[in-house]
Amino acid sequence: MTEQSWNRRGAQGAREEARAVEQARGRRVSPEEAHAWEALVATARRTVADGLVVGTSGNVSVRVGDTVLVTPSGVPYDRLTPRDVTGVALDGGQVLGTLVPTSELPMHLAVYRTTGARAVVHTHAVHATAVSTLVRELPLVHYMAAALGGPVRVAPYATYGTEELAAHMLDALAGRSGCLLQNHGTLTCGDTLDQAYDRTAQLEWMCRLWLTASGVPGLTPSLLTGEQLAEVGERLRGYGQKG
Repeated sequence: MTEQSWNRRGAQGAREEARAVEQARGRRVSPEEAHAWEALVATARRTVADGLVVGTSGNVSVRVGDTVLVTPSGVPYDRLTPRDVTGVALDGGQVLGTLVPTSELPMHLAVYRTTGARAVVHTHAVHATAVSTLVRELPLVHYMAAALGGPVRVAPYATYGTEELAAHMLDALAGRSGCLLQNHGTLTCGDTLDQAYDRTAQLEWMCRLWLTASGVPGLTPSLLTGEQLAEVGERLRGYGQKG
């Protein structure tokens, strides 16, 4: 076989493989979705690198139009490739990929159906999960609670992956961009994956701060008042670079 014939055969095989992948996925992946999937995988890997999850616990999603791209169930994030793109419609029906979506899909979809969020990060961060077993609301130990919309609530426990957990989460998330899940972990949302992730990291840090301060024998941490937090909230509106 000549090199030219081999190249033609190789190109044809690549096209056939691409068509097979697209058929399995149900439809063609748009450039915007491909870019969003790349960012989603990077964010998921970051949760592992930063110690917010262990193994395949936790999950990440991002909304592109009416499609929600989400990490698949039980697949290590370092193994995910562009061919593994997994997407569902807002009603939960799978429209992209062949891998089973995360078991926590009800929580992600509940956020997108009821808020304007475009990204969700769910983790099993150690300090935040520990706090979720101790209180019903994270004490106002630091003013960055204002960046999450106010005092962070704890959603009552329910079995993972259930509509009951999703409902509890929505109640705790009302007026906030993050909440704790009792004996479970965290959930934050935002306009972008970076924003949702930053809020997760901030929440974990505040929980670690409160646990550290409250663990000093004989002393009780000073807490901020609602008025002090509201003042910070106003200042944060103008924080950062403009334009």
